[in-house]
Amino acid sequence: MRVWCDPLGLALGVALDRLLADPQSPAHPVAAFGRAAGRLEGVLYADDRARGAVHVAACVGGAAALGVLAVRIAPHRAVRTGLTALATWAVLGGTTLAREGEYMADALESGDLEGARARLPHLCGRDPRHLEADELARATVESLAENTSDAVVAPLFWGAVAGVPGLLAYRAINTLDAMIGHRSPRYERFGWAAARLDDLANFVPARLTGVLTVLTAPDPGGARAMLSRDGHRHPSPNAGRCEAAFAGGLGVTLGGTNVYEGRTEERPTMGDGPKPRVADIRRAVKLTRAVGLAAAGAAVVTAWALRRLARP
Repeated sequence: MRVWCDPLGLALGVALDRLLADPQSPAHPVAAFGRAAGRLEGVLYADDRARGAVHVAACVGGAAALGVLAVRIAPHRAVRTGLTALATWAVLGGTTLAREGEYMADALESGDLEGARARLPHLCGRDPRHLEADELARATVESLAENTSDAVVAPLFWGAVAGVPGLLAYRAINTLDAMIGHRSPRYERFGWAAARLDDLANFVPARLTGVLTVLTAPDPGGARAMLSRDGHRHPSPNAGRCEAAFAGGLGVTLGGTNVYEGRTEERPTMGDGPKPRVADIRRAVKLTRAVGLAAAGAAVVTAWALRRLARP
């Protein structure tokens, strides 16, 4: 039985992310993938779901195949461990996510409202132009909650169960969702497959994020109660599990009116506490880091257990 997961490689990749954060460079593999996906979109685009599905299959299949090939041609286990570490580092975004949260906290605590508004697009697609400090804080806490799953728990989950191919395929799926999976006249049909595949890939990780939040939150009972009561209320099948658990664990209420490029959405509220204030951002950053650490430990143990089970 072939086992793709490498527990030591995963652990080293997590350590690299913690020490070096997300590698910011035009040569970053994720950036290179985005450029390639954009060029392929230019060839395949039509206002059609089938064309969009072909685009997704080619991009995700290519990323997974590259991962399989890299592992198969690696001559030694040490090389495969190194490949896993590099792939994990390339796709993880936990340290960068926490730093973005801290940047928002620094800006708002110092009264730099314009700086915070300019930085918010690094976290989410919400229109920040008319947001005041407390609404920027809510947007930040909600983005930290959702991206804890997308940027940390989900890649670790797929790395644990499918190694380098799983890491690369997941990041391809998530990147395509960010590129073409949003609602707009251009991508309403072409981006449908990307959005649905991202929902599927994040279904288990989002629920794991909710559970890990319950285990690590300042108020575990509140996180558990809000996850159970409100986790299903979000229009996303996955984001609500993360946001509800964060809301309960931090003792705040998330949700409300959001504006995206002129489009207004009314989101159900989750939680029983007050709306987030600027001071709650650092508490959310701390919780994001705690969930990420718990997810890393669980991923390494899972990868080790799968390798042991596969031994003859």
